[in-house]
Amino acid sequence: MKGRVICAVIAALLPGIGSLGAVPSAEARVSLEKCTLCHGKPEFRKILVDGKIRDLFVTADTLKGSVHEKKTCVDCHFDISEIPHRERPRRIACTHCHYKGNAEGAPQSDAYLAYFDSVHGKAIAKGNSKAPLCQDCHGNHNILKAKNPEAAVARTKVAETCGRCHIEIYAQYKTSIHGVALGKGIVEAPSCTGCHGEHKIYGHEDPKSTVYATHVADQCSKCHASVSVMGKFGIETEQVATYKESFHGVASQFGSRTVANCASCHGTHDIRPAEDPLSSVNPKNVPKTCGKCHPGANPNFAVGKMHIDAKKKEAGIVYYVASFFKYLTIGTMLALIAHIFLDMYGRTRRLRGEK
Repeated sequence: MKGRVICAVIAALLPGIGSLGAVPSAEARVSLEKCTLCHGKPEFRKILVDGKIRDLFVTADTLKGSVHEKKTCVDCHFDISEIPHRERPRRIACTHCHYKGNAEGAPQSDAYLAYFDSVHGKAIAKGNSKAPLCQDCHGNHNILKAKNPEAAVARTKVAETCGRCHIEIYAQYKTSIHGVALGKGIVEAPSCTGCHGEHKIYGHEDPKSTVYATHVADQCSKCHASVSVMGKFGIETEQVATYKESFHGVASQFGSRTVANCASCHGTHDIRPAEDPLSSVNPKNVPKTCGKCHPGANPNFAVGKMHIDAKKKEAGIVYYVASFFKYLTIGTMLALIAHIFLDMYGRTRRLRGEK
């Protein structure tokens, strides 16, 4: 199945793949000067059928500072062998250079294989022309390294990049606690790739997805269980442990996909602090949030602490009840062991004929 998907995506990326062997010789390669006869004009653009304008203005300065700074036009547009070109150039196939073992100097990575198996790659394989390819996320002429703050896939920019297609989700994320924090330059705050992954992005109903129902708690725990990360912002890490010890957490670890996880209560892209009136865990909204699973939830659901650590006195009556049953269990086990020992001792004496 995976092989068929890869073949389909390669076919989508490389239409007319059979003609790739006929790469122009050095003498026949189109020079930059010839390309800029048209593309070097600032007003050179095309109006698409949907009314959008595609800017076709490109000069030698366009590539300066990018990872492809030393490349020429036909290194990527290798299907162009004459000027003017009679046919519209095919979409760039980054896999022409970006594969493990390449001799072009491109990063030695199999990331493109992960893309083929992702939700985006499968959409391309099914003929969805709107599904993103490499250049839709990384950029076209102005591709910068991910560590560069100005890169389209930089940690502080990637949400905006994803938002070009996922507009409504981006709007929710932008005003969430994570989006606001990232907007303030707090790089520890998760962006799209922090939760969904980079090239290995799967649909949320796919068991391989990092946001699959039974994986959500573990994904959130990567940050929220880290003392070094949460400690910077004065946020407790006990929520992770208390959830995993709760009924919801135990059921989730046993594979339940319907039991509540972090996102069920706190939200997904629109996570807000509890004091925010729009937060799903704001005391006024808790009955409605809990009511999604517990019909008839009333204001009493919002009374008391949500994440309770039964080992701490701050848990109130829960701590004392838990302590009572703990010591009751220990006492019962000790009494049982003593009973068994005394019984064995008595039986041994009787077998020896002792009185």
